Amino acid sequence: MADQISVLVADDQELVRGGFALILDAQPDITVVGEAADGAEAIAATARLRPDVVLMDVRMPNIDGIQATARICADSDTRVLVLTTFDLDEYVYDALRAGASGFLLKDMRRDDLVNAVRVVAGGEALLAPTVTRRLIADVVSRAAPRRVDHRLAALTGRETETLKAVARGLSNAEIAAELYVTEHTVKTHVSNLLTKLALRDRVQAVVLAYETGLVVPRSGE
Repeated sequence: MADQISVLVADDQELVRGGFALILDAQPDITVVGEAADGAEAIAATARLRPDVVLMDVRMPNIDGIQATARICADSDTRVLVLTTFDLDEYVYDALRAGASGFLLKDMRRDDLVNAVRVVAGGEALLAPTVTRRLIADVVSRAAPRRVDHRLAALTGRETETLKAVARGLSNAEIAAELYVTEHTVKTHVSNLLTKLALRDRVQAVVLAYETGLVVPRSGE
């Protein structure tokens, strides 16, 4: 991660937008380089400013946060951290499919917001504590029929096991303990499977695992 993290804040409510900007700008390692009031502005500002992270509201006029996320993730290396009011927002699935690297609720604590920006800027994927594999499994089961993805055939046995563990919500340390390997080996497996599957990060890997039926939601989850 770069020493200084550049952030663009996109939200149609000026007070909310300003509040997030103030919180983030107060951090020594984070600089808010711009603000956007809707998805169209967010797309244009990202192209112009090339921020490390876009803090993206879901519901905005003109172009919503989901469409903007898809455009930004397709056209740049900028990572998008999606914000919404509801943890069971109907747009969660679309946001994940669009390439969002994180998903947070607007009622999060200040420290959680700052940490989320740092985690996502560092190349990891992050979900709000209430948005776990349980939610991903739910939205995927409701929003998409099981599909075949031939890219899975390119994975080695260990990479497939690692993908299943990631989809279950395990950390690298937990996967290492389960597979009796080092954390470095797990990181290598994760990096390799993301490359082979042409995915941006762990969030998209989890979605794919459920979409294809590689991992099936257990009753009660």
